[in-house]
Amino acid sequence: MTKAVVIVNPTSGKEEGEEYGPEVKRELEKLYSEVELRWTEGEGDATHFAREACREEVDAIYALGGDGTVNECINGIAPEDYRPPFGFIPLGTVNDLGRVLDIPMNPKKAVEKLTERTKRVIDVGKINDQYFVDIVAIGSIPDAVHEVPIEKKTKLGPLAYVIEGVKAINEKEVYPFKFDVDGEKLNEDSFLVLVALTNSVAGITTMIPEASVDDGYLHLVVVRGDTIAEKINLVPKIFTGNVTDDENVLYRKFSKGSISLKEGYEKEIVTNVDGDEGDSLPIDLEVKKHHMTVFVPDTDNNQ
Repeated sequence: MTKAVVIVNPTSGKEEGEEYGPEVKRELEKLYSEVELRWTEGEGDATHFAREACREEVDAIYALGGDGTVNECINGIAPEDYRPPFGFIPLGTVNDLGRVLDIPMNPKKAVEKLTERTKRVIDVGKINDQYFVDIVAIGSIPDAVHEVPIEKKTKLGPLAYVIEGVKAINEKEVYPFKFDVDGEKLNEDSFLVLVALTNSVAGITTMIPEASVDDGYLHLVVVRGDTIAEKINLVPKIFTGNVTDDENVLYRKFSKGSISLKEGYEKEIVTNVDGDEGDSLPIDLEVKKHHMTVFVPDTDNNQ
């Protein structure tokens, strides 16, 4: 007997979770003796369901939802000793992890590929007591783009982030950060700090080409810019291509570190973790190398 648990956020995307949940169940019944759908109703439900499924030692956990739902499932699975393989159908706007794993962004196509799969081991990031699989963002732009309406993100894609980023630069200040990355201590004033696990940020797969989902590192990007003109010039580079080789960008890859504010700076700075609000600074960060197994489309399957 084999069992899979499918965690469904019925409100993800344009309420596509409710539509695709039964379809996923039908497809997975070709692979498992039992498939159970568990429907989320509020924040934290997906984490709770995923943790329960780990402790039941099911054979697989799947999710239907956006980045927030995937993040919640990761936070239910990552702390456990028994971590079954995890698969997901991306719904929503960005879906960075889905992009780097070559999971179709079209939900219908992703459902069709459920039975044509292989496994891949991936890294998981940890920020304080929380886990992430995409990015930690800090500064003016993350604050601004977090407020971008879903409709605008869907219509404009990455351009929405560029527009809001330029607005943020005109309105917000730079922050005095202190970094400790694998023992290297750095002080930098910045309006945008990113700590990424993969090469895809905000749906743009070329921003940090050095990064890979299984390379065993976190990737720190600190964007400088003393004048408004310098900042505005950097924003399109940040969201439309490789930014790590710009002279106004500090880039480091690391396995363990911390980010705080310089002494005497008393403003609270809140992080954005996988698209949702996270802890305030200071934060501790580390990578859990090859910590989870995920299902990905089998590119060698020609069916």
